[in-house]
Amino acid sequence: MLKLKGYLKPFISLLLLIFFLIFIQAQMDLALPGYLSNIVNVGIQNEGIEENVPKFLNVKDMDKILNISNDNEKNIILKSYNYISDFDSTNKYGIKNIDDIYVIKELSNENNEILYQIIASKFIKIVTNKELNINDKRKFEQINSNVINSYYKELGVNIYKIQISYIKKTGFIMILVTIIGAASSIFVGFFSSKIAAGASKNLRKDIFTKVLSFTNNEYDKYSSSTLITRCTNDISQIQTTLIMILRMLLYAPLMGVEGVIKALDKSVSMSWIIVLGVIILLGFILITFSIVMPKFKLIQKVLDKINLITREQLSGMLVIRGFNNQNFEEKRFDKTNIDLTRLNLFVNRTMAFLFPMMMLIMNLTSLLIIWVGAKNIANSAMKVGDMMAFMQYAIQIMSAFLSLSMMFMMIPRASVSALRIYEVLTTNISIEDPKKPKEFDFNMKADIEFENVYFKYDGAIEYMLKNINFKIKEGETTAIIGSTGSGKTTLINLIMRFYDPDKGKIKVKNQLINEVKQKDLRDLISYIPQKSMLFSGTVESNLKYGNSYADDNLINDSIEIAQAKNFINDENDGIQKHISQMSKNISGGQKQRVSIARALVKDSDIYIFDDSFSQLDYKTDSMLRNDLKKITENKTIIIIAQRISTVKNADQILVMDDGKIVGSGKHDYLISNCEIYKEIANSQFSKGEF
Repeated sequence: MLKLKGYLKPFISLLLLIFFLIFIQAQMDLALPGYLSNIVNVGIQNEGIEENVPKFLNVKDMDKILNISNDNEKNIILKSYNYISDFDSTNKYGIKNIDDIYVIKELSNENNEILYQIIASKFIKIVTNKELNINDKRKFEQINSNVINSYYKELGVNIYKIQISYIKKTGFIMILVTIIGAASSIFVGFFSSKIAAGASKNLRKDIFTKVLSFTNNEYDKYSSSTLITRCTNDISQIQTTLIMILRMLLYAPLMGVEGVIKALDKSVSMSWIIVLGVIILLGFILITFSIVMPKFKLIQKVLDKINLITREQLSGMLVIRGFNNQNFEEKRFDKTNIDLTRLNLFVNRTMAFLFPMMMLIMNLTSLLIIWVGAKNIANSAMKVGDMMAFMQYAIQIMSAFLSLSMMFMMIPRASVSALRIYEVLTTNISIEDPKKPKEFDFNMKADIEFENVYFKYDGAIEYMLKNINFKIKEGETTAIIGSTGSGKTTLINLIMRFYDPDKGKIKVKNQLINEVKQKDLRDLISYIPQKSMLFSGTVESNLKYGNSYADDNLINDSIEIAQAKNFINDENDGIQKHISQMSKNISGGQKQRVSIARALVKDSDIYIFDDSFSQLDYKTDSMLRNDLKKITENKTIIIIAQRISTVKNADQILVMDDGKIVGSGKHDYLISNCEIYKEIANSQFSKGEF
């Protein structure tokens, strides 16, 4: 995953915003148990009285406190309270029948704590007449709160009004905190999805661009099915994991660490419960993790395989039906499909078992907290609200560890996908443009020359092409003929620079083709491959594929020369006729003629026809070659063919056998001087016809 971190750079500002929002969300979520604790402890148990020192003191009780205080303490106490004579606060506080009273001033937290240290024990002593020497701070605070509550009631303070006011105020704060936390969570989810979707889009674009730059050498390393899987399923896996990482990577640790701090603040003695729960939780997750992880890697491999089988079956549907092998193909697909189903079922069932166990562990932890907490409450060592808050913090801590564990379970699977994608992105391209490319001299004729060219495929022992030497002149038609596997198409691939030769030189326009940009080279060439390929769209969009600015005259002339006029005009839509995916709605001959017309519309200096007339009848073949002469007088034409009738009128015929040129010349010369050519002619014509 880290190898692809560069794809997050365009989203730095959004990432910082997400981190800020996650911090806000975590603080809001961690604040809620504290407010709940306050409602229970203060709002319900203490009837809304939250101060730890008495807010009101009558004159009699103030004198008693001052009498048992030293001079410094007296000074602090008197500075903290205002003496009010003729006190009338019936409407505000509900205190009755008191003329003179001491009312506490607004104090800072620091000064309030100092006052608490001085006055708390003294206040309890003068009210209860008991001397308390309690080291347990929590128990002392609880007794102090109870004494203050009782004292207020004796003064006639409206406790109910104070209680309702406190609960409403705290409840409103809780609602506000919940809204802020929920809003932060929503925006975190939105921005996380935006970043993940944006990074995935850029990743898909880069992979597609990289694949387009592949030469045939690179395509030989990867099957089409695995490239499709890597562009779709693997990137989707990364996208899903990235969303999880952005949402949980900072949030879960914050919740875990701060949750522990807040839980310890509520009760240190019960911290062992959280440790026990987390250990059991992590142990169970690790066991599940070790079982499931190997299956994730297998799933990706089986997905590649099922994509390969599906692609083969869809592409070869006519062959499958022709051989009545539907049952065999169904069984082949079913076997892989069942393997994938079993793997997914195993993973999903294991993961489905995980979540109920997590809930069971959390619920048991909650029960243990209640059981231990109840004893502490009975011993006045803990308040009910603190126990409830501790339980919520424990669940938040365990949920944080669960989220982290789930994230780390997803990361290895995404890492497998990331590695597969990184492998494609870092694949070395065997054919690259030169650092300082030269340019073609367009005043030069479009001649093509091979000088002592040798070539072999990667991993091959023997050369596919051996010592190839020839020259093709502009304005001439050169035909290449030979048996299957003799190297005809390989030779053409070298001209297009789909491969580079191992030895020798190839020149176009008297310029070495490895010294110019591949784009500049291919701009000079109109190429009709052995297997005609049309793209989904219309006839017009396919014809303009190599020349988007072609005018109607050029298009019409190209259609007519390619002998495609009749079948296009017979359609109601004409050149707007729809071409389906893989051009299934037109015949092989029609597809071949549209491919030829597309090459003619490009209007290049060099035309290469790689067995492009194989699906045409003799009459159409002859008419097409005759009409080609109208626009190719100053063009360089290369025709690869199997039929003698297609090549016999060429200005130059190259005869190939076993990767070598065994004959070169015109038809009549080769019939007399080249045995291979003569054998081909004899296999196609009766003796004397050629």
